[in-house]
Amino acid sequence: MKVVIPLAGKGTRLRPHTHVTPKPLLRVADKPVMSYILDDLRDLGVDDAVFITGHLKEKVEEYIAAEYPELGARYIEQEVQNGTAGAVQLAAPYVDEDLLIIFVDTLFDADLSVIKTLPDDVAGVIWAKEVEDYQRFGVILTDENGYMQRIIEKPKEPISKLANIGLYYIRDWKLLFEGIDHVMNSAPGPSGEYYLTDAFQYMIDHGAKIKTLEVEGWYDAGKPETLLETNRHVLETSRGKRPRGGANVTVHEPVHVADGVTLEDAEIGPNVTISTRSTVRGSRLRDTIVGEAATVERCDLHDSLVGNSATVRGVKGQVDIGDDSVVDVSA
Repeated sequence: MKVVIPLAGKGTRLRPHTHVTPKPLLRVADKPVMSYILDDLRDLGVDDAVFITGHLKEKVEEYIAAEYPELGARYIEQEVQNGTAGAVQLAAPYVDEDLLIIFVDTLFDADLSVIKTLPDDVAGVIWAKEVEDYQRFGVILTDENGYMQRIIEKPKEPISKLANIGLYYIRDWKLLFEGIDHVMNSAPGPSGEYYLTDAFQYMIDHGAKIKTLEVEGWYDAGKPETLLETNRHVLETSRGKRPRGGANVTVHEPVHVADGVTLEDAEIGPNVTISTRSTVRGSRLRDTIVGEAATVERCDLHDSLVGNSATVRGVKGQVDIGDDSVVDVSA
């Protein structure tokens, strides 16, 4: 089985952090978002992946080569940001078997092993999650047997609350790429882009059966507030690392404090991640992610993102600052 992972986007909603770090390499619980997915694929026995790259592609390639050397990785640059269908179309020359398509701005709790037991007449699977704020998403309409009929983008009426989460298995890969070619030769969508979901609709219109399955959990990492929510979820469901010592330090679980962090007169947690070589002194942190080699002094922070090698002093409230930035209001 092949895996296609589109990650060419610029991550504009996560600026300033994505000016220097690709969105898939932003961290929750001190681990890049993309790694959670790649670890799942390794456990599934997948050893061949096509990455559709773009923004800061060299950093993505360097990370995968260093952390997943056993993965047979191929990189294709999406030079024109023409949508999800255009991204997956670039992988067509390298796909000759069934495939997974995974968009990596979310984490999910899904049993991917179900693809091994699908009936022979099922052409694919689209995973979904029921949400209340359905107006933000493409939602899936299914028949009484759970097979996809249509995807409606950002509906105004509650015709469905099953949100498309960007995780797909396609057995009939030939029909998929036929559908993508059809989409790319049609008029683009309202945003000027070509959508992969329209290719799924083409498959269905040509007799394919695509099963809709719900994931147990779905955690967005595409905006600052949802990145923090996902950090909280991962900390709550995994064993974070507590600090090793420190003078006058109070900890409210869950937290993750990497080795090499200096804590002095600090109250941290709940839901705090601090990466290696950072210093937190005379401060209180909650619902906050602190990058590597950062300095936080005399602060009371909540719902904050502090980039690598950033310095924050004297701030009370919320900050969202990128790498190598300085915010000092202590004077």
